[in-house]
Amino acid sequence: MSRSLNRRRFLQSSAVSAVAAGYYLTGDVRIASAQDRSNNPMNKLNVAMIACGGRAEGNLGGVRGENIVALCDCDDARAARSFNQFPNAPKFKDYRQMLDKQRDIEAVVVSTPDHNHAHASITAMRMGKHCYTEKPLTHDVWEARQMRETAAKHKVATQMGNQGTAADGLRQGAEVLRSGAIGSVSEIHLWTNRPIWPQNINRPTQPEAIPPTLDWDTWLGTAPERPYSAAYVPFKWRGFWDFGTGALGDMGCHTLNLAFMGLKLVPPTSIEADLATPLNPETGPMGCTITFEIPARENLAACKLYWYERRHPPAELLNLLGGQKPPGSGCIMVGTKGKMYSPDDYGARWRLLPEAAFQNYQAPAPSIPRSPGHHAEWIRACKGGPPAMSNFVDYASTLTEIILLGNVAIRSQRKISWDTARMQVTDHPAANQFIRRTYRKGWEL
Repeated sequence: MSRSLNRRRFLQSSAVSAVAAGYYLTGDVRIASAQDRSNNPMNKLNVAMIACGGRAEGNLGGVRGENIVALCDCDDARAARSFNQFPNAPKFKDYRQMLDKQRDIEAVVVSTPDHNHAHASITAMRMGKHCYTEKPLTHDVWEARQMRETAAKHKVATQMGNQGTAADGLRQGAEVLRSGAIGSVSEIHLWTNRPIWPQNINRPTQPEAIPPTLDWDTWLGTAPERPYSAAYVPFKWRGFWDFGTGALGDMGCHTLNLAFMGLKLVPPTSIEADLATPLNPETGPMGCTITFEIPARENLAACKLYWYERRHPPAELLNLLGGQKPPGSGCIMVGTKGKMYSPDDYGARWRLLPEAAFQNYQAPAPSIPRSPGHHAEWIRACKGGPPAMSNFVDYASTLTEIILLGNVAIRSQRKISWDTARMQVTDHPAANQFIRRTYRKGWEL
């Protein structure tokens, strides 16, 4: 072996050691540069899971081809299946401890209940870690803005878990809308069969023993302290305002997605909610209709967005389906030249109506890049590729803000006017308490 080759290998080894030393001294998680990553797709990402049971299992499946270096869940029983798949990965109950101790983490996947999305994600992003966060991106409007600003400041790759964003069908549907195939859109109608969990109920009062596998304090996280109840964990927390975002948060990031992308929606100027049941301070209603006034933007006219929980759009719109029973969730957009109907939770399937008027319709040539797959798109971005479509800065934060303003209207019990620039309800100051909540001591951002 030549002397020069030995010297070159020594220098290469020294460079690697210097990078590692720099990481442990500075906390820099970028072990491999974006250029190195993009040139070497076999260079795997070091991913940590924040929450491992339930929906998190699907997210774990989406990233399992990378290096799963740590797993965190406050309930050992809920996380057991995921824990067993990666027996050698360190396990944690508190993600704050995991992020502090596990220094090789480059990216996190956050699948906690809604009330802890922003805290876990922002904590990780401030440490320079890439972030994938389940939908809805946040619990509150203020948090959505903070997620956008933090992601931009720290230049991390991000993505929200609204999987339909990556579907070819949804992206083609957005292209059709942008081409003007159905003309100027004046109305967007969205509906869902949610909530499918208890709502319009009071807080439980009977004391219950905390399961031995659950760290209840960590599960509460940012939420106000209260006794444990099986009424919350593991699934029914969605209906409680302290933890969840109701049917809107559960489904809005999916069913609004096609219209959001295709019609370049922006936050509304006003929102009004009509409730099917009296307002309960603890939980959402068992049905409602919400009307959003979306202002004009770019070359697109102002329009109305209608959201129906456990209700359906007007009969004249459903008559377009030719007697077909509407699905549990769907969307109809009304334009001056026709209508687009999506019988799909995710907006990946759609039809132009009336069908006779569009018999020979040809979709425009693709103008929106197609996705390699939802999780793959984020992983590619983490390795130096283009940003994921549903990234926090350009997409997910605004989509989430629109949706969460519907919950502000529900809880305000009146029509409200929204000033996007000032992030304020201007005509009902009391409603601003629902824009930003107070975190429990020790869980502040």
